Amino acid sequence: MQPLLDGRTAVVTGASSGIGRAIATRFAEHGADVVVADVQSEPREGGRSTHELVVEETDADAAFVECDVTDPVDLEAAMDAADEFGGVEVMVNNAGVYRLEEFLSVTEDDFDWMTGVNQKGVFFGAQAAAERMIDAGTGGCIVNMSSIAGIQGFPTSSLYCMTKGGVRLLTYSLAAELGSEGIRVNAIHPGATETMQAIEDSAMIGSPEADRLRERIPLGRFGQPDDVADAAVFLASDMAGYVNGESLLVDGGRIHTA
Repeated sequence: MQPLLDGRTAVVTGASSGIGRAIATRFAEHGADVVVADVQSEPREGGRSTHELVVEETDADAAFVECDVTDPVDLEAAMDAADEFGGVEVMVNNAGVYRLEEFLSVTEDDFDWMTGVNQKGVFFGAQAAAERMIDAGTGGCIVNMSSIAGIQGFPTSSLYCMTKGGVRLLTYSLAAELGSEGIRVNAIHPGATETMQAIEDSAMIGSPEADRLRERIPLGRFGQPDDVADAAVFLASDMAGYVNGESLLVDGGRIHTA
């Protein structure tokens, strides 16, 4: 099978662990050179860093850039690293944070932390990539990581839902604004996905409540990072060449069948 992303360069934020790590490695398996942009190089899961894994196990090139997505300077540094491989053609704004918190307990610090990563990081990550893509004149693809919480409200998740709903609407707006430049912008909305961060941050994954949650998913299981990565490969590839301004649910059917 011809690699779907052969010869392209992708920047993936939050790619040292979890879903971002799966996206970066799957992109490399499909021929893309990858810039891993994260605040740390070592994965939560342990083992080799993502960029080392890519170089050692695929034919792709990869680089790690220390990147706090709340700092536009760091995001520009990730774009500079992509220039070493020919320039960013695919941008995946994957970095995000999550914490269960009752609405009345949310502090200003909580608000600034979550909106900083989940919204500011996505906004300026998309902006940095779009500027490079427009300058190159070759178009490109931006994939923003939202959540089922960007479509449906959940208790003790008001702040998270707000940030992910904002990512969904930002995606629609950018699709309208950047389409004339040949830049497609889409969002992925994962459901419950078994990553190390999810297990650490959520009382649901691995708890007695998990069985009840699993029963509400028609496919009968939680998602895996590779499920989301495969969706990202599709959106980044020419197979999705006429897909723009779309929200792709990767949730086993939960939202539309609940």
